[in-house]
Amino acid sequence: MLIRRPTSIKPSEITSESAYLSRREIVTALAGAALIPAAGRAATLPRSGMLDDVQSSELSTDETPNTFEEVTSYNNFYELGLGKSDPAKNADQLKPRPWSFEVSGEADITGQFNLEDFVKPFTLEDRIYRFRCVEAWSMVIPWVGIPLADIVKFFRPNSKAKYVAFETIYDTDMLPAQRSRVLDWPYREGLTIEEATHPLTIMAVGVYGRVLPNQNGAPMRLIVPWKYGFKSIKSIVGIRFTEQQPATSWNLANAREYGFYANVNPEVDHPRWSQARERRIGAGFFAPKQETLMFNGYADQVADLYSGLDLRRNF
Repeated sequence: MLIRRPTSIKPSEITSESAYLSRREIVTALAGAALIPAAGRAATLPRSGMLDDVQSSELSTDETPNTFEEVTSYNNFYELGLGKSDPAKNADQLKPRPWSFEVSGEADITGQFNLEDFVKPFTLEDRIYRFRCVEAWSMVIPWVGIPLADIVKFFRPNSKAKYVAFETIYDTDMLPAQRSRVLDWPYREGLTIEEATHPLTIMAVGVYGRVLPNQNGAPMRLIVPWKYGFKSIKSIVGIRFTEQQPATSWNLANAREYGFYANVNPEVDHPRWSQARERRIGAGFFAPKQETLMFNGYADQVADLYSGLDLRRNF
């Protein structure tokens, strides 16, 4: 498939000056320490339980979500085990509080940030998204998160920032499966700046209105609903703005099978199986599979991001 690529959005155009300055004042005044909540609706991030002040989103699908039990008991998180049920079994080993993350690279605002304080100026949104894994299974999941565009705007990337790279925590005591050689740890992922600032992309901190469970990538993970699930990196501790395309874990492990873009594309098979059909978790093992949709059903919203890019070569 070949579609045209648009002119790149300038990072300086990502946010309005007034919106940026209001948040810049907070950071400047407190030098990246505890941030004062913005006026109006703001995010709170308790250690457990339900999330408060969550807004619904018009970007949600109208499909019926999977159950909370399905969402939290059948998933990939290799740092907690290779089996689909292993993350839930081993979830208690991850300690997601307190949590901090580092921002670096081509941006005006960088440094170390405490997650609970950092999220306070932002608004949490409930997003019901299709979520497809490369193994040809899918779910519909009600994520709760912050639009990643808002987070990117906060850090004010400069004109050299073409990509955003992400990194998972590396701690073999909390994540003992990192002692294995299945991947080159820590887990790394990346997006183009245009993908990172697309309205569909979120930094999730919850699911089903609750604080994100450990097995689902607590306390913060990426959600990019038109891509295969391995792009949605979990338990993030590093965000870096870079001019060069960043290395990503599965691409490093096997570039023939896992490309940088990882867009859901039924026309491009995985070398070991077809990606044209998928099984919806919860429908039953003998239920008929359904057709896989281009860009996981989000083609109308995201196809313009890849204009001029050969999606068979850039898979």
